[in-house]
Amino acid sequence: MKHKKGDKISGWLVIDKPAGMGSTQVVSQTRRLLNANKNGHCGTLDPFATGVLPVAFGEATKLIPYVTDGDKEYEFLLKFGEATDTLDCDGKIIKTNSKIPTLAEIESVLPQFVGEITQVPPAYSAIKINGQRAYDLVRKGQNVDVPARKVRIHSIKILERPQENLLRCLVGCSKGTYIRTLGADIAAKLGTVGHLQALRRTKCGNFDLSEKILLENLKNMEYVEERQKVLLPVITCLRDIADIAVTEADAAKLRLGQGLSPRAYQVFHLLGQEVVATCNGALVAVVRIDEGRISPVRVFNFN
Repeated sequence: MKHKKGDKISGWLVIDKPAGMGSTQVVSQTRRLLNANKNGHCGTLDPFATGVLPVAFGEATKLIPYVTDGDKEYEFLLKFGEATDTLDCDGKIIKTNSKIPTLAEIESVLPQFVGEITQVPPAYSAIKINGQRAYDLVRKGQNVDVPARKVRIHSIKILERPQENLLRCLVGCSKGTYIRTLGADIAAKLGTVGHLQALRRTKCGNFDLSEKILLENLKNMEYVEERQKVLLPVITCLRDIADIAVTEADAAKLRLGQGLSPRAYQVFHLLGQEVVATCNGALVAVVRIDEGRISPVRVFNFN
């Protein structure tokens, strides 16, 4: 993620990832296009998937967990009647079923998937098994036993049924949710099989498609400086977190990793929370408010 060469720039790009490209490829291309010395992405998207892929540069990389731990939203197209080994359109068909559920049947089972559910992630996934990626083990011909996990589905909304065997839905969910698995599980509950024909992430943490930029648009910008100007501020991903303004002296202490006394600030209603500390409008740190101390959690240095 960090390289010796490149400019020390900080901020975010919300890339609308195209199909057929891996998330790490997006990181490499954007690092080169912006001549950045350090960047990384939030929340891997499968190669066949498209949509919101936040890429952090410089000091913003310290905030990647705040984005990856956030809720996600996806639009998916589920095809009934065919199961694939990868649970998506990139895989081989391994099972068929002639049953195509009615709209009434679909509407009756979807509520069963809202709330906390248990999923078994697909074997073709980036989950690590004994230190190795599950998909690497599968490609080597090994049997992979992926442990079940609990995730939360906030909502599922039917968007359209473009064909009898196709269903397009919008789902809001917690981190760690595999939409490929969700699609296959919905089909199984309806007494048939299915796989995802398309998957598009529309939200990732605080980022959504309204802030997107296409890789092609970046490439079409003639100068590196022009590309760097499209970076969103580092603080963008923290816009739903409370903000306290600290003095220059206290900002200096936070940057050195020192704590502050909460008595100088009206923060007792924020006890137990992480908030943003700014000085003269500039981001200084993410801090935790405890009864007797304001402690730095992430400190930023833009020099």
